[in-house]
Amino acid sequence: MVSYKLLTPEDVYFSGGSGSVEEPLEEPVEEKPANSPLLEKKTVCSASTSFIALGAFLLVVCVVWVIGTVFWLRSPSGQFPHRPPSPASGSASASTVVSAPSREGLACSGVPENWRFDCYPEKVVVTRELCEARNCCFIQVSSGKKPIKDGVPWCFYPPNFPTYWLDALNDTDLGFTAQLKKSEKTYYPKDVETIQLDVLYETDSRLRVKITDPSYPRFEVPISVPNATQKASSPLYTVEFSKKPFGLIVKRTSTGTVIINTTVAPVFYADQFLQLSTSLPTRYVYGLGEHRSTFLHDIEWNTLTMWARDVAPMEKTNLYGVHPFYLGMEQGGSAHGVFLLNSNAMDVVLQPAPAITWRTIGGILDIYIFLGPDPSSVIQQYLQVVGSPAMPPYWALGYHLCRWGYNSSDNTWEMVRTMRKYGIPQDVQWNDIDYMDRSMDFTMDPQNFATLPEMVKDLHSHGQKYVMILDPGISSTQQPGTYWPYDDGLKRGIFINDSSGQTLIGKVWPGLTAFPDFSSQETHRWWYDNLQRFHDKVQFDGLWIDMNEPSNFLDGSLKGCPSNDLENPPYTPGVLGGSLRAKTLCASALQKTSVHYNMHSLYGLLEAKASSSALKMILGKRPFVISRSTFPSQGLYSGHWLGDNRSQWTDLYTSISGMLTFNILGIPLIGADICGFGGTTTEEMCVRWTQLGAFYPFTRNHNSINEKAQDPSAFSPSARTAMQEALLLRYSLFPLLYTLFHHAHLEGHTVARPLLFEFPNDEKTYSIDRQFLWGRSLLVTPVLDPGVSYVVGYFPKALWYDFFTGNSLRSQGETVKLQAPLDKINVHLREGAVIPTQRPNTTLWVSSGQPLHLICSLTDEGTAAGDLFWDDGETIDTYETDQYAYIVFHVAKNVMTSQVLHDNVEATFITVETVSFYGVKEEPSNVTVNSQDVPFTYKGNQVLTVTDLGLNLSQNFTISWA
Repeated sequence: MVSYKLLTPEDVYFSGGSGSVEEPLEEPVEEKPANSPLLEKKTVCSASTSFIALGAFLLVVCVVWVIGTVFWLRSPSGQFPHRPPSPASGSASASTVVSAPSREGLACSGVPENWRFDCYPEKVVVTRELCEARNCCFIQVSSGKKPIKDGVPWCFYPPNFPTYWLDALNDTDLGFTAQLKKSEKTYYPKDVETIQLDVLYETDSRLRVKITDPSYPRFEVPISVPNATQKASSPLYTVEFSKKPFGLIVKRTSTGTVIINTTVAPVFYADQFLQLSTSLPTRYVYGLGEHRSTFLHDIEWNTLTMWARDVAPMEKTNLYGVHPFYLGMEQGGSAHGVFLLNSNAMDVVLQPAPAITWRTIGGILDIYIFLGPDPSSVIQQYLQVVGSPAMPPYWALGYHLCRWGYNSSDNTWEMVRTMRKYGIPQDVQWNDIDYMDRSMDFTMDPQNFATLPEMVKDLHSHGQKYVMILDPGISSTQQPGTYWPYDDGLKRGIFINDSSGQTLIGKVWPGLTAFPDFSSQETHRWWYDNLQRFHDKVQFDGLWIDMNEPSNFLDGSLKGCPSNDLENPPYTPGVLGGSLRAKTLCASALQKTSVHYNMHSLYGLLEAKASSSALKMILGKRPFVISRSTFPSQGLYSGHWLGDNRSQWTDLYTSISGMLTFNILGIPLIGADICGFGGTTTEEMCVRWTQLGAFYPFTRNHNSINEKAQDPSAFSPSARTAMQEALLLRYSLFPLLYTLFHHAHLEGHTVARPLLFEFPNDEKTYSIDRQFLWGRSLLVTPVLDPGVSYVVGYFPKALWYDFFTGNSLRSQGETVKLQAPLDKINVHLREGAVIPTQRPNTTLWVSSGQPLHLICSLTDEGTAAGDLFWDDGETIDTYETDQYAYIVFHVAKNVMTSQVLHDNVEATFITVETVSFYGVKEEPSNVTVNSQDVPFTYKGNQVLTVTDLGLNLSQNFTISWA
């Protein structure tokens, strides 16, 4: 890569595990007037002197090369600082490393296209005059054409663009601190001339870098993060510093891989413009939600804007949530992660160097770097910072059914009865806003939904649950004394105010509305009070919080927004609508914690936190909340669905990447609207989507008003049966899914898992998002295209078994064509697993009491292992309070053992009825259970099955064969 300054021995500080620092040599600094608003204009790449300059340049290069060669030959290699990798061509390997040319000798034309960092990111057509006013290089990439939104920038930073230099690096208890100074102001107003750098060695695998303004407090995201008290003793990373210009280089100690290198472009730190660029060691980047895209991000000049927005999912658009975290896969299978803890509007730019630019318009630069070294460890380390997901109630993992437009409680109730009639599994019935009186929260339509309380009681009597929608907008137009939520909210001062201190009024479904300020604890109490009052009428079991970006049908407010720097910042990221207030609140609106400019993308998180807390108090059980808008740490309080998708095959496919992305973002309770929300589905699409949706961690069929019904009962008998079988398959796998959620809660694991997590050394898995795993062993290969009776799947090197038959498939890393008639989804087991399944029924309340069937997929050596977490399914913190059972299973040398590591009364209600062993190479002569001979079956596909066992789950047992 091209650095805008080549690092020299005098300019670099090395710091390793020992924490030693080499004192740098002092360098003279040319002073500039402190109040100079812009850089002096300089001539850039003058064409009139090009021939003379070229000759002089070649002469200088030759002299420098000769001197450098002599120096290199006479110097020990260990004294050389890090040199950034050179820009690789499009076909070159990302691991290619070459020395970069010096900063002083590099002309604008010498900066390769892939390494040009945009000096004019504003959404305008950049001219030479505009560019050179910023003292940047201008090269028109395609003659006669306008610069495209995402392409090689025409205006980019020259090698000598002024930035901060590092002054006085000092040791601290946790790492290092330093001041970064600059003498020349840049082109954004309120440039901060002295900023503070803190480098914190928080753990051996986690490095934190904070860049703050020491003279002025700035907004910091108010979520709880760990506070390290002791410096890491054996870090997996090495940190180096460039003095002038300032640069931070973070390497993986074991391989020397450069994880972070900020010397590639200048650092900006102005009041409303913060920018940091760094090289990437890889082209394989994941995360950075919420955007609709493939699971593997495109790095060909791809700008991902983050600012919570109500919009149907589409590519190249900021969507409902904000998650500035990425996972990167390195050559050799190692992985790392980077998290910018910042809630302000931002652009994240990926370019093919490869490199990334973080560009945000507020807050601070608070960066966490996670060293893994495997991808699962990276996610665990990330969740140690933002928090591991909560354990959901058991029924949350069942099948949910909803639509906007049931229009009455009787119609809703009839839907439930129809599902029961056909024996189709269903745990939860939902209602959209049509249950409300004039779309107002905490009300129900007194005519059309008069029987809603009775319907909910009927659900409960059948072991089913009820979830209702709530939007944050509270109707503000009712007569005083007629609508308690608004009257009480005004009295308690819980609404967001406009910049003049008056209640901000927007417009949503009920008309003109006020918006609760969930950054206030008083609002949390008001929310609880309203939920409790409504629960006294309708005994709901969970909450669906929608429109919480927050969404507004107006831009800003009924009165508009003032004209100031918050509403019209010097730089506006590429948000849909072109302004921060587009279809949301004024950026200058006042909240208790800060202005909405800082708090906007936190709204859904804070509402989820209030909702989770209220449900715990009202129900005394684990809360169930599904939120549309999300932010890091959301998994502590809610799950998420992928928003207002459409009944299209593309949406079916992209739901997998959305599901996988939110699993690595720490929100495993995730799914898409099965069969699509908008538009009209087809029978084939809905069958295929139900088969895939049966393997979403959160499974809900939901569609829009005025669309054709798409619940399973709405289709032909054959389609209905295919959907029923898919859902029964899900219910049979409940013990596995529940155990995976336990590991997500306890250890920060993913539930739905990309193949690359289990096969990080197989680069072919890095771009796979048409298949996925549950845990480490269950491979799902759904049909995602119309009119086909087969599907093509990739099987990494391993021994695989057909889940249903036990037929084996040995792969060396091959693509396989699988038969997939309309009534089948392909599921395979990886060797070495013990999978607990259960006889399914139409609700999880009934299913969870049924006997277990254990499936053991043996390796060639005859080994396998698995586990089971079991509790009552709804008590809060059962693991933390020892109210659970935990059993591990092992198979080796023709012996299976079950060992109860933690016992609980819940396990005494469950029996193990059947055990199947896939891959038993020879037919046994006898099988014993706890030393007693038992009957068995053995099939030619090497499947051994033992039935009618009646073994109590709470007692250890042994099964052996010979």
